[in-house]
Amino acid sequence: MPLSEEKIEVYRKQLFERREALAEVLRLATAQLINDESVYTDAVDQAAADTDKNFTLQMKNRERNVLWQIDVAIKRLDEGSFGECERCDETISEGRIEAFPFTTLCIDCKAELESEEHRFPGRH
Repeated sequence: MPLSEEKIEVYRKQLFERREALAEVLRLATAQLINDESVYTDAVDQAAADTDKNFTLQMKNRERNVLWQIDVAIKRLDEGSFGECERCDETISEGRIEAFPFTTLCIDCKAELESEEHRFPGRH
């Protein structure tokens, strides 16, 4: 059963709020990384700082990916395809949407895709 207009608006609000909060975190973290002018005279300290910075960058890249997924979900809301599985065109359960509001796959298609990825690593 397709989502009601009321539910769609609830998800739209949640997605915009999450997007804004995540974008702010990314802006602050990026500014902090840019403005970090720490200089270490000890090679071990420098290596530890570089490792920390690399880890932080990896986390920020994941957050950017989530931001992109949220943008896609908002676009799907605007187009009227939010809540439909992009693989099988069936309705995604509200429970799945509640847990993962920017999902594009129903639970069955997601499980099938993950199974395929385990059988054929490297293919996407």
